[in-house]
Amino acid sequence: MRVFRDPSEINDRTTRAVSIGFYDGVHTGHRAVLRLVRARASAADLLTTVVTFDRHPAQVLRPDSAPQLLCDLDQKLELLAETGVDETLVIRFDQDRSHETAAHFVASVLVDALSARLVVVGEDFHFGHRRGGNVELLTEMGAAGQFEVVGLGLVGTDGEHARPEAQVSSTAIRRALVEGRLADANAMLGRPHEMRGPVMPGDQRGRQIGFPTANVAIADEMLLPADGIYAGHLVRASGESLPAAIYLGRRPTFYEDQPASLLEVHVLDFDGDLYGERVGVRFTHRIRGDQRFDSVDTLAEQLQRDCDQARQLVKGLN
Repeated sequence: MRVFRDPSEINDRTTRAVSIGFYDGVHTGHRAVLRLVRARASAADLLTTVVTFDRHPAQVLRPDSAPQLLCDLDQKLELLAETGVDETLVIRFDQDRSHETAAHFVASVLVDALSARLVVVGEDFHFGHRRGGNVELLTEMGAAGQFEVVGLGLVGTDGEHARPEAQVSSTAIRRALVEGRLADANAMLGRPHEMRGPVMPGDQRGRQIGFPTANVAIADEMLLPADGIYAGHLVRASGESLPAAIYLGRRPTFYEDQPASLLEVHVLDFDGDLYGERVGVRFTHRIRGDQRFDSVDTLAEQLQRDCDQARQLVKGLN
C-alpha cells in the first residue's frame, strides 16, 4: 500500500474510488466499507484510496474532550494495508485545516488530487469548517465534479446492516473497553485490542515477588481497557509473539494513591531483556478485575493462579 502525506504528493490523473474517515481501530465496520469500495473499484477499474487524518479532529477542535484512540497512526496504516486498499492519503489536521470549507476540500482533495469517480462514506459523515459538509452536500458536489457518492449506514460485526444496539463503531468499542467487556470490543474490532509503546524501567515490584514484568509506557491519547488482569501476548518488533499475563491498574496492594494506571506485562516462561524495545500488547481475554490484597504473599498466590489461567487461555494462540 502506498502512503501519501500530502495531496501535493499525488501528481497523476489516475481515477480512484475513495473512502474518507478517521478509521480509528479499522474495525469490522470499516472493513465492510472497504470491501465495498474494493469491489466497486475493481468493477470500474479504479484505484482504491483511503483518506484519513494524522490526528483526531477533536484533538484540535476540542482537545479537552477529544476521545482517546484505539490505535496510533502507524498501526492504523498497517491495518489499512491488510484490507487490500491500494493507497492511503494521510492529511495533517491542524488549525488551518479546521477552517477549510467543505467546497475547498472537495475541489482540492477529491477532484484535483485524487480524480475521484466514487466516494464512499458513512451516512452520518460530516466534513469541512464547522462540519458544514454532509452526504447530501457531497452528493451535490459530486454531480458537478463527476463522482458518485455512496452513504452507508452502520453495520454489525458480520458486516451486515444491524439494529442500533448491535452496530459497530469506534465509540461503541471504546465504551466496551472501559466497561471491561473485552470480548465485545474484540468482536467489533475483528482482532484483539492492541496497545503499543516502549518498555521502560519500573520499580521492580513484580520481580521482587517472583513475577518480573515489562512496564509498557502508553501515550496519553491512547485508550487502555478497564483495570484488571488479562491474558494475551507481547509482540516484539521482530514480530515474535510471546504469551503473557497482563496487569493494568494502580497496584492497590502497594500504593494507596497512584495518579494513573500502569501497564505491566509478565511474559510467560520467558527469561530475557526487553528494556528499550517498542512492543505491542494484545489483550485476548479478561481474567478478573483489579483488587487489593492483605499481604504480598496472598497477592503472589493469586498472581500464580492468574498466570496459570492465562497460560491455558493463550495456549496455541501465539
